[in-house]
Amino acid sequence: MRLVHWLLVFLVTVSWWTAEEGEMQWHYWSGLTIVGLLVFRIYWGFAGPETARFSNFVKGPGAVVGYAGKLFKRDYRAAFGHNPLGALSVVAILLALIAQVGLGLFASDTDGLESGPLSPYVSYEFSKDAGDLHEDAWNILLILIGLHIAAIVFYLVVKRINLIGPMITGSRKVEAVEGPPSGIAPVPVWRFLIGVALAGAVVFLIVWLPTTR
Repeated sequence: MRLVHWLLVFLVTVSWWTAEEGEMQWHYWSGLTIVGLLVFRIYWGFAGPETARFSNFVKGPGAVVGYAGKLFKRDYRAAFGHNPLGALSVVAILLALIAQVGLGLFASDTDGLESGPLSPYVSYEFSKDAGDLHEDAWNILLILIGLHIAAIVFYLVVKRINLIGPMITGSRKVEAVEGPPSGIAPVPVWRFLIGVALAGAVVFLIVWLPTTR
């Protein structure tokens, strides 16, 4: 999951830079790679280890309010894995990324010279609207990323909790977290391989479909 996280950080940056510089071929491939990573992340949210599963950290409104109430207490300790508030950030960014790349697949610019790989399957008007929304969705994604970074800074400065370190090293002191499990069951390699194959199949399908037109 850490690798997926940092690859998304890198590729979102690449996608922004290539769009700004007009390097649309690189933009195309960075976007397709993001599609593959998102497919894998969604699959891993159901088939991965405990800390990666959506059912483990996506909670209802009561849990979110309860967690927020404990946030400023002196005896506060970080949650093991994603906390209920952090889960909202994760889900929001994932949904924004899905919308962003989904629109990009069908997008077309004004003159039609630059188009997403699936744009031939929709009308020009739809494709043009998708292109406009693709640009607007980027601004929403930027806001969510900004809030995500602000939360990390808050935990580091106010709560003295480093959230970046564990995302790099994959480890955290047990006494620093609340309710750590006695152990996380390893996931069979075949589950991982299925996720990789599924992501690759979706990307291949997106690349192959335009050749059938």
